[in-house]
Amino acid sequence: MAVSSALCIFSLLVLAQAQSELQQPKIELRLAGDKRKHYEGRLEVFYNNEWGTVCDDDFSIEAAHVACRQLGFLGAVAWSPSAKFGQGEGRIWLDNVHCTGRENSLAACPSNGFGVSDCRHSEDVGVICNQKRIPGHRFINIMNNNVETLEERVEEIRIRPISSHLKRIPITEGYVEVKERGKWRQICDEEWTPLNSRVVCGMYGFPGEKNYNNKVYRSLSMRKKKNYWGFLVNCTGNEAHMSSCRLGKALEPKRNGTCGRGLPVVVSCVPGRAFAPSSSIGFRKAYRPEQPLVRLRGGANVGEGRVEVLKNGVWGTVCDDNWNLKAATVVCRELGFGSAKEALTGAKLGQGMGPVHMNEVECSGFEKSLTDCYFNNDALGCSHEEDAAVRCNVPAMGFQKRIRLSGGRNPFEGRVEVLAEKNGSLVWGTVCSENWGIIEAMVVCRQLGLGFASHAFQETWYWAGDANADNVVMSGVRCSGTEMSLPQCLHHGKHINCPKGGGRFAAGVSCSDTAPDLVLNAQLVEQTTYLEDRPMYALQCALEENCLSSTARKNDHSSYRRLLRFSSQIHNVGQSDFRPKLGYHAWTWHECHRHYHSMEVFTHYDLLSLNGTKVAEGHKASFCLEDTHCDEGISKRYHCANFGEQGITVGCWDTYRHDIDCQWIDVTDVKPGDYIFQVVINPNYDVAESDYTNNVMKCKCRYDGYRIWTYSCHIGGSRSSDMDEYSGMSNQLNHLR
Repeated sequence: MAVSSALCIFSLLVLAQAQSELQQPKIELRLAGDKRKHYEGRLEVFYNNEWGTVCDDDFSIEAAHVACRQLGFLGAVAWSPSAKFGQGEGRIWLDNVHCTGRENSLAACPSNGFGVSDCRHSEDVGVICNQKRIPGHRFINIMNNNVETLEERVEEIRIRPISSHLKRIPITEGYVEVKERGKWRQICDEEWTPLNSRVVCGMYGFPGEKNYNNKVYRSLSMRKKKNYWGFLVNCTGNEAHMSSCRLGKALEPKRNGTCGRGLPVVVSCVPGRAFAPSSSIGFRKAYRPEQPLVRLRGGANVGEGRVEVLKNGVWGTVCDDNWNLKAATVVCRELGFGSAKEALTGAKLGQGMGPVHMNEVECSGFEKSLTDCYFNNDALGCSHEEDAAVRCNVPAMGFQKRIRLSGGRNPFEGRVEVLAEKNGSLVWGTVCSENWGIIEAMVVCRQLGLGFASHAFQETWYWAGDANADNVVMSGVRCSGTEMSLPQCLHHGKHINCPKGGGRFAAGVSCSDTAPDLVLNAQLVEQTTYLEDRPMYALQCALEENCLSSTARKNDHSSYRRLLRFSSQIHNVGQSDFRPKLGYHAWTWHECHRHYHSMEVFTHYDLLSLNGTKVAEGHKASFCLEDTHCDEGISKRYHCANFGEQGITVGCWDTYRHDIDCQWIDVTDVKPGDYIFQVVINPNYDVAESDYTNNVMKCKCRYDGYRIWTYSCHIGGSRSSDMDEYSGMSNQLNHLR
């Protein structure tokens, strides 16, 4: 009897729920707005044949969950008030929405009622959904027009290569297939356009599309059964992902499985030069591109960074006013990547330096170069806090499948293990740690898609990696820092030479999605340079710390040394604090100056001949890394007093005044003439940075034996003539090793 009553009650509840669903209004949802990913945006509702928005009053994460699930995602990650994704237009359909999170539609949540609102579009709500789709999600269409996108209908999209192309890396050609309700289906090529192919290639990291051998695919399609998707596709060519394209007309089903006079859609994409396909699983060597007009800086991964453009031989940044996906896509395609995933504003990938060359950029999306777009030369009011950046779609090269971190406390650290060929089979093994440094660690983190390296380890006994992977399979690794994978670096190949062996001495890394970036104020150096003749009796501490030329040791206390003095102001324009490599316990005490050195060599000071030969040198140990001054709104964190924490906070700078010991170059033995004055920060790459090219500063100088003139000081990488600066620093590093 009790069971019968329970079943009766359950049946009544199901009936009541069904009646409620029948009574609730039928609505559709979509995500809209600029500067967004396909799984986030302004929440819009289609009701009564009109699109409208939702007010943020009383909106909650539970309501966001309902909306995202209705859109076919697994749920919500967050929601955003105050029109974060831009203000919508038309009606504000919903206000004061209260959801429990269990509703199957936003229409089922209590609210003021459709169209009853006291809000403005400045209060439009946005949602950020989980990127994963609900498997088999069925979209219900109530619209009678063709403005629906694929976004709500398709779980996945892929390019499926034919068997003869399976080993090509990356996959550039094949059938375009969509996954709907768990099944892969082909798209009919009826009304398929090159603009559609452009979008598909762009989302897979390719800048362009090309023709293919139609006879091969026509022959294959005749022999194989086809399973067509029920719709055609209509793209404008500017979409970042095919899921954002509009649905074309419904496909009329044919008994014989054909699509009128059409065949399955095939695309053939043109890869960027860095991603040219190989016929095996090996990797191409990193190449040296020609001088571009646009470049990316400060990005943690391949295909992302702050946008910089070259004008009159000087690199400068782009102001983020009006910055959008169309402009970002032009940059990405110009550099050999696909379409843009994100157009970033507010210097999210770090602040640049020098001039702001472009403002209020407006692109159609089809320009060959960002410099072809309309823009305002006047960047008045723009600061580097508004530097624009991009994240581009890049091809799937399979790099991450051939390397792993093992034994770490989290996925961002561990012993480096690589997949290598041995006796005709692929085996996992370790990398020899001899000469292993931060540059090699940077390449590992980039290959894994984990951002920047924060540390490089030559001992990893504290990380218990895979015991079956203890043997060394790669040794003699030397990287320049531009490689996309570790095998692209110089190494011994099959002839392994690692005296220390693997195991506890295997190479390791820790990665981070942010890094500091130190830049010297070149103008201050130029303004503060002068000569001083100083007696040896006042230079004994400097002599002990090797801050004078070797000939100074032969001088008596009454003699003088001629010193080229200057001030240096070192800014951290990166995204994380600059900290010494060593902790307190490893700092070196210097009795003469009575202070600790947290880095024995923090900067190199050199006077070079015009052909690059060193004629005089100096160096500065970091006896005190601290925040001397900070940008407005940023608090100082590091103070040297009382054996305090040392470092340079993001947005702060450390100043070494011209009148302190070792802040000079000893030019006593230098003959009159023209020279190059060079300063290199963090010269041994002891601490990881997001960009080493701007660690070098060079000035021209003329010395007549009595006076010195310093002029034309500039930071490395800031001019077109500095193209080889980074490779020069890499060569310097290899020499140091």
